[in-house]
Amino acid sequence: MKRALIYFALGTVLSFLINYLFIDGEHIGLEIYYAIAFGLAWGMAYSLDNPKFSLVQKMGSSFGVMALLVAVGAVIFNLELAIPSILKFSTVFVAYYLIASFRGSKSLRN
Repeated sequence: MKRALIYFALGTVLSFLINYLFIDGEHIGLEIYYAIAFGLAWGMAYSLDNPKFSLVQKMGSSFGVMALLVAVGAVIFNLELAIPSILKFSTVFVAYYLIASFRGSKSLRN
């Protein structure tokens, strides 16, 4: 759990700094929201990278978080601005497991 929080924090901070400094820094609230989605994906993928979770549980959890991200983003901003957060989340979540699939243990935890 502690490492998952570290992954979340580092992913959020790094994503925010890269987006704010190098890409677009006009709407800081939106950049923070996207950075949280990015960090949440790393932290959640790491925490679910455990044999005790089935594929159905991993996918269900990720879809639940994506629905939550859209709902929160639609309330705070609008639906059009909320959609990129799930694109960031799903890309990172899938990338984590794609990278893990190349290892013999099929996990990045070991």
